[in-house]
Amino acid sequence: MRVVLAEDLFLLRDGLTRTLQEHGFEVIAAVDNGPALLRTLLEEQPDVAVVDIRLPPTFTDEGLQAALEARRSRPALPVLVLSQYVDQLYAHELLAGGQGAIGYLLKDRITHTTQFVDAVRTVAAGGTVMDPQVIARLLARSDARGTTAQLTPRELDVLALMAEGRSNAAV
Repeated sequence: MRVVLAEDLFLLRDGLTRTLQEHGFEVIAAVDNGPALLRTLLEEQPDVAVVDIRLPPTFTDEGLQAALEARRSRPALPVLVLSQYVDQLYAHELLAGGQGAIGYLLKDRITHTTQFVDAVRTVAAGGTVMDPQVIARLLARSDARGTTAQLTPRELDVLALMAEGRSNAAV
């Protein structure tokens, strides 16, 4: 499986690259900024992109914007976002396309290699992986606007299970 990795911190980028390679992934590029990420995603056509949201040059949302731009050209591009931050706007933008093959994990909540590798494989296969804290924030935002009132009882049950961190199979 061909992976493009975007992370600005050298040690983390190198560690992620080595971890992916040790688990059978081919890291075709490991970049440290938004423009290089976009260029690489469009030229290399990876099977999955693992992307930090905040990349140089401005350290705002270059990684996310590059991934979203690449998905406009290639809507099925699987993207797993790794971030230190739970940002409702970023999560909403990522989910807005509704096409799946996405993930949003928090770096400090990945507790073992298997969790990360399984998330990359799930997203690459077209699935969705979301950190429970991200889901909880999205639900809180939805509740504040009254949008969860429109959901069926079963849809609310599914959201609650996702917020607990349950896998798709467990849900």
